[in-house]
Amino acid sequence: MRLPSTFAPFAGPWHLTATGGDVPHGFPREPVPAVVPGLVHTDLLRAGLIADPFDGDNEAAQQWIGSTQWRYSTTFDWADDGSTRHDLVALGLDTVATIELNGQLVARTENQHRSHRFDVRHLVREGANELTVTFAPPVTEAERRDAEHGAWPHVNHHPFNQLRKTASTFGWDWGIDVASSGIWQPIGIESWSGIRIASVRPLVGVDGTDGVATVHVEVERDAVSEHAPIHLEVRVGEARSAVTVAAGEVSASVAVRVADAKLWWPIGHGEQPLYDVTVAVTGMPAARWAGRIGFRTVEVDTAPDASGNRFVVRVNGEDVLIRGVNWIPDHAFVTELNRDRYVRRLADALEANVNLLRVWGGGFYESDDFYELADEAGLLVWQDFLFACAAYSEEEWLANEVEAEAREQIARLAQHPSLIIWNGNNENIWGYVEWGWREALGDRGWGDGYYRDLFPRLLAELDPTRAYSPASPYSFVDYAHPNDERNGTMHIWDVWNQRDYTAYRDYAPRFVSEFGFQGPPAWSTLTRVVHDEPLAPYGHEMLVHQKAESGNLKLELGMAPHLPAPRGIEEWHWATQLNQAHAIRFGVEHFRSLTPHNTGTILWQLNDDWPVVSWAAVDFDEHRKPLWHAMRDAYAPRLATIQPRDGGLALVLVNDSANAFAGTALLTRRSLAGAVLGVARVEVDVAARSVSTYALPSEVAAIGDAGDELVVADLDGFGRAVHDGADVIAQRLAPDAAEASAVRTEGGYRVSVRARSYLRDVFLAVDRLDPAARVDAGLVSLLAGEVAVFHVASEADLDPGLFTRWPVLASANALLR
Repeated sequence: MRLPSTFAPFAGPWHLTATGGDVPHGFPREPVPAVVPGLVHTDLLRAGLIADPFDGDNEAAQQWIGSTQWRYSTTFDWADDGSTRHDLVALGLDTVATIELNGQLVARTENQHRSHRFDVRHLVREGANELTVTFAPPVTEAERRDAEHGAWPHVNHHPFNQLRKTASTFGWDWGIDVASSGIWQPIGIESWSGIRIASVRPLVGVDGTDGVATVHVEVERDAVSEHAPIHLEVRVGEARSAVTVAAGEVSASVAVRVADAKLWWPIGHGEQPLYDVTVAVTGMPAARWAGRIGFRTVEVDTAPDASGNRFVVRVNGEDVLIRGVNWIPDHAFVTELNRDRYVRRLADALEANVNLLRVWGGGFYESDDFYELADEAGLLVWQDFLFACAAYSEEEWLANEVEAEAREQIARLAQHPSLIIWNGNNENIWGYVEWGWREALGDRGWGDGYYRDLFPRLLAELDPTRAYSPASPYSFVDYAHPNDERNGTMHIWDVWNQRDYTAYRDYAPRFVSEFGFQGPPAWSTLTRVVHDEPLAPYGHEMLVHQKAESGNLKLELGMAPHLPAPRGIEEWHWATQLNQAHAIRFGVEHFRSLTPHNTGTILWQLNDDWPVVSWAAVDFDEHRKPLWHAMRDAYAPRLATIQPRDGGLALVLVNDSANAFAGTALLTRRSLAGAVLGVARVEVDVAARSVSTYALPSEVAAIGDAGDELVVADLDGFGRAVHDGADVIAQRLAPDAAEASAVRTEGGYRVSVRARSYLRDVFLAVDRLDPAARVDAGLVSLLAGEVAVFHVASEADLDPGLFTRWPVLASANALLR
C-alpha cells in the first residue's frame, strides 16, 4: 500500500512483551526489541529467543507462540503542527488487537485483511506519547470463537475460519503451522487539514480507439471544509479533466478520455502500455493520489455449448488460452517478503511460459509490488476472496468484517489491468455439496451468501469491469455438481490422492483451475532443514516437512508403475522429483491437446512458503525443480505433443501464437541405440490460436519392441515431441549413456553431455555442489549422438569434474545403474 505524504509511520524503537498465555518456563518477561512491520516469530528469532522455525522439528516446539498474548509498544514524540485532524492509521494488524494510546483505549480490531483509521486528536499530546498494541493469541482466540459461536466445518486442525486471518498460517497440506501475531504493515500518525483523499477507483473502458477512465474518488473532510466545494483535477497520461464536489458531498466520478489509447494486453498477445493517473485537490498539494492503469476489456464467457458450459477468458475481445499457476504466500512470514523476491518469483512464472497467476484464497490479498510487477509483465491475475476449504459464519460479527475487507480490497486493486477475475472462494461450494458439511451445519449460513450475493453486489457497485466467479471449482449452471468436468472450472485431485497420473487422460475438462503432483525440494533445500540420521523418506524430520496426508506413501505409490524402486535416499529424491515432472507434463500436454474444448490449466502450485515436500515448481530456497523445466516445455506457446487418438497415435500441434504456421514434420520411429526403424513426413498447417491433429502413419506409430523403441516428431518452430514406447521402469535404457565433460568459465561452469544412446531427462542438480548455483536448462532428453550444453552460474571454486558424475548429473537412465 502506497503511503500518503502526510502519513508518518512510527520509527520505533519498538518492544515486544509476552503478557499472558502459554509462555514456557524461563522465557524472559521483560520486553525484547521488535521491528515494525514485523511478526512475533521473526522478532523472537532476531532476538535469539527461538531457533529457526523452519528447521528440524522446531515447529512443534514453538506452538506456544500462537497461544500467547503479545504486546507491541513504542514511544514517540509529537508536536502539534496546526492540522485539524490527527489520525492513528494502522495499515495491517494481525489479527485481534487492542490499541491503546497513553493508557487510553483507541479501538479493538479483528481483521488482518483491512486497514484501520482512528481520530486520536483528543488522545495525542505534546512531547512523549506511548502506544501499545496487544494481540489476542490467534490459536486460543480461534478456539474461543469456535466454542462461543459454534463450529463451522474446516480442513486441518485449527478453526482458522473463525478469524479474518491468513488461513495458511495455521498450517496447510504444504504449510507450516506458525499462527503468529504482529503489526504486519506500517502504523503511524497522519495529520491533515481540510480534505483527505480517502480512496480512488480508476475503472477503465474502451470506446472505439479511445480509452475511457472513469475515476471514482472518495474524500474525507474536516469540520472546517465540510461546507465548502472541492475542486478535483484528474490526469490520465496527457489527458485531464476536472470536477467540483459540492459542499457536503464526499464522492465524485470523473471521466477522462484518452484518444487513440494503446491497449494493454496479456503477455504473448501484445504490449503492456501503462498510463500514469493522478488525482489532486486544487490548492492542497498534500491531497494527492497517484497510480497507473492500462486500457483493456475483460470478460469470461461461461455460456453453454454442445459440451456443457465453457470457461473462456477474453481480453480486448480476443480469447486467451490460459497457461497458469496457483500462487500461495511466498513466505510463511509475510513481512519477510520484498519487491526483489517478487521480481524473482514472477520471473520464474514468465520464464516458464506462464500467463496467469491465481492468488489462492487461503493466503492474503497480494501486495502493490506483486500487482505492479504483474501489470508491467502482462501476467494476468485471478484473485480469490480469502475463503478456502471451510464453511464461514454469515452472522453479523463476521459478516461486517467480510464486507469492510472486500470493499477496501476491491477499491485498492481496481487500478491494476493485470487483475481480470475475482473469485468467491476455494472449494467451499464443492465442500458443502460433497464433504459432509450440510449435516453439521443444519440451517446455518456457511458462506454462500458472500459468494452469490455480497461479492457480486459489491463488484457491481465498485468494479463491474472485471469478471467474477462464485467459486473454484464452479460449473456456472444450476443443478450441476460444482466440480463437473463438462462445465466451468474443475479441480482434479483424485489423481495424486488415489489414482495414477495416467488417469488425467480420463478427463476432458473445460478449464482446470487446480491440479498437481508432489515432489521434494532441491537436495540442498531439503537437507538444510531435515537432519534425520540416516536420512530416509519416513524419518521424523522428513515427515515434519511433508504436510500432505500420507504424502510420502503417495509419492512411493505414484512412482511405482513408472520408475525403478529407488536404492537409497539419493535415488528416492531424484526419482520422486522426476515422477512429479513426468506427471505434470503428461497432464498439461493432454489438457492442451483438447483445445479449444479445454481453454486453460492452472497448475498447483508455483511456489512454497517454507522448505517442504510439496506440489511446487520452485522451492522455498528458489531452486527450480525438474517440474519447473517440464512445465516450461509443456507450456510453450507452440507445443508439439504425441497423443493417443482413435486407437493409434497422433501428432497434436497447439499454436498459441498470433501467427499461422505451415511446415513439414519429420516423424521417426527409432531404437534407443539410434537405429531408424521407420520414417514419414507430414505436411502440417496450423492457424493462429488453434490446434491441428495428424494421425501418425503406421510405419512410425506401430511400435514393435516397446522397451527399446520411441517415436520422435521434429518440426522447426514447434521443437520436438517424443513418445516413449514404455515407462522408464520397462525401458532398456543404458545406465552409461551419458558422456560428459565440464570446464570452468567466467562466472561459472559449462557442462557438455553427449548421448551414447537414448538419454532421457538429463538434469544437473547443481545445488548439491553450491546451494547458490543456478543452471540454465534441465530435463533434456537426447537421442543417440546428440549433445546438450548446460551453463552453470556459480561463484564457488569447484572441481569441474563433479558436474559430470551422479548424483549431480542425473537422468532417468541413472535410476537403472
